[in-house]
Amino acid sequence: MTAGEFVPEPRRASQRPAPAAVLRPMTSGDLPAVLELERELFGAEAWSREMLEGELAEVPATRYYLVAVAPPGGAGAADRVVGYAGLLAAGAQADVLTLAVATLWQRRGTGTALLESLLAEAGRRSCREVFLEVRTDNEAAQRLYRRHGFAVIGVRRGYYQPSGTDALVMRLDLAGQAGS
Repeated sequence: MTAGEFVPEPRRASQRPAPAAVLRPMTSGDLPAVLELERELFGAEAWSREMLEGELAEVPATRYYLVAVAPPGGAGAADRVVGYAGLLAAGAQADVLTLAVATLWQRRGTGTALLESLLAEAGRRSCREVFLEVRTDNEAAQRLYRRHGFAVIGVRRGYYQPSGTDALVMRLDLAGQAGS
């Protein structure tokens, strides 16, 4: 071994990756857990119960909402909501409205699974493009979206309130992926 060379330690049984979260449609019964995650992750910029209830009222007509739940034997209580995501799909355009993952479940594939489910639903609904806004200071989310083919097309100054944080506007061309 040379100086500075990295040699990974052998993985012990206790270091096995946690089982993946299980995705299912969001219901009104999930709102208390979703609201708790909203407050934990977004603080003053969290969505309200009324906003989420309004969104769920539009399912399945123009909205699609999922939760990710901890599986039996996973970290935390089984069926505990550890993430959620929502999509607006109307006509040829879709918008990722929200995507959030509990801190302890980040970097385990939960966000990827939620995003891929939203994109699959956009495809099923014959959407040709998907848009989203993401905080300019949320580099992890930006990497996730770029890995899935989203590109920055603009900036919305002061988009997130009350912090006044800017948002990147990103777009994915689903029509261009059809033959891929």
